[in-house]
Amino acid sequence: MAVAFVFPGQGSQAVGMGKALADAFPVARAVFEEVDEALGDKLSSIIFEGPAETLMLTENTQPALMAVSLAVLRVLEQEAGLDLSREAAFVAGHSLGEYSALAAAGALTIADTARLVRTRGRAMQKAVPVGVGAMAALLGMEFDEAAAVAAEAAQGVVCQAANDNGGGQVVVSGEKAAVERAVEIAKGRGAKRATLLPVSAPFHCALMQPAADVMAEALKGVTVRRPVVPVVANVLAAPISEPDQIVAALIAQVTGTVRWRESVACMAKAGLTTFYEVGAGKVLTGLVKRIADGATGSAIGTPADVAAFVAARAALQQGAA
Repeated sequence: MAVAFVFPGQGSQAVGMGKALADAFPVARAVFEEVDEALGDKLSSIIFEGPAETLMLTENTQPALMAVSLAVLRVLEQEAGLDLSREAAFVAGHSLGEYSALAAAGALTIADTARLVRTRGRAMQKAVPVGVGAMAALLGMEFDEAAAVAAEAAQGVVCQAANDNGGGQVVVSGEKAAVERAVEIAKGRGAKRATLLPVSAPFHCALMQPAADVMAEALKGVTVRRPVVPVVANVLAAPISEPDQIVAALIAQVTGTVRWRESVACMAKAGLTTFYEVGAGKVLTGLVKRIADGATGSAIGTPADVAAFVAARAALQQGAA
């Protein structure tokens, strides 16, 4: 098995995502209904119709992206006969997407995942007062260089490398003044571009510790099962399957670096050459191709994408016969 299924995180959301799937496939519609019921509100209406500013609230964005990913997966299971336990070597997700990956692999129920990521979104938003923290993208710098920039900019406060996305794309996070210093230092060190990001909180840094504490408590209230396929954890850049490891990784992920470059490299080193991005957007597909030489990536998020996946599988099976 040389295939991985990966799941997007915040930044891939858009009003209307998943609507065509829900209209075309009852099994997709059922996922959105299950998420609405678990949360006790009509999140699906916000996903399909907006307004954009409401969807962009972290507490809505996180369960919304998860819902779209799981809706796509259920359609693939129904229409293409996809069975992750037989066909995938690994699953992985970027930040929030790790929860989608765990739900896809059966470690968490969809309802529990929806409630967890809403709690996560609210806790991350509340951890730091608006305007105190910031994040910035440093482009054209490798991770070690960006981490050194963040350390120099910190000057006694929090500033750390938050996302190692690969392809010379690193995000730093921390107190606003320190992140602004990091932007200027990076420009002086030859970064192709260094710019503040339009985010509502400084994710994946030590300032998120209150949110990590909330998630530690929330995770005590759910059952985590062994996934049917190993999950490559963000903070470890290594596959895990034991429930206690999964819980520890999810807690650590709130304040820890998203090691996406290393996670993809780990999967590529294990022989993976094909990556399917399940859900909204194509962000991870682009990153995978930049990280792993010779890797192919496809994003599946619309009925047309599903049809292409089904057709490709049929052709492959016919060739094998």
